[in-house]
Amino acid sequence: MSTDDLMEIQQLLARYAVYITQGDLDGVLAVFTPDGTYSAFGDTYALDEFPALVAAAPKGLFLTGTAVVEPGADQDSASGTQPLCFVDHSTHDLRIGYYNDTYTRTAEGWRLRTRAMTFIRRSGAHDSGRPHAYQRPGT
Repeated sequence: MSTDDLMEIQQLLARYAVYITQGDLDGVLAVFTPDGTYSAFGDTYALDEFPALVAAAPKGLFLTGTAVVEPGADQDSASGTQPLCFVDHSTHDLRIGYYNDTYTRTAEGWRLRTRAMTFIRRSGAHDSGRPHAYQRPGT
């Protein structure tokens, strides 16, 4: 991968963190491909479910570290892992973990195709969260 590609992906991930911290849902959606998905709480969510998922989530500061980015099978794909520390705005409680991502180069530049959250628990366990932490409407 070129340095330009790596920088573009790093900026893409920085935009995600800033937009989700600021509550800018349109900005968050713009960092994904149209068929992009987010996985957590034992399930995978399409972008049309993002508004409800984000509305149900706690608000606060998303602190992300530099992602490790690996080239994909072709020049238009890559994957990576990015550490995360979330600070709840009302309690300052922390959630720590990491995202496992896939990236795709589009006509608009690099975009997230998939983002999967893994939480790190006090016990040292790594998991995708409690299935009941978010309920889809009608379930």
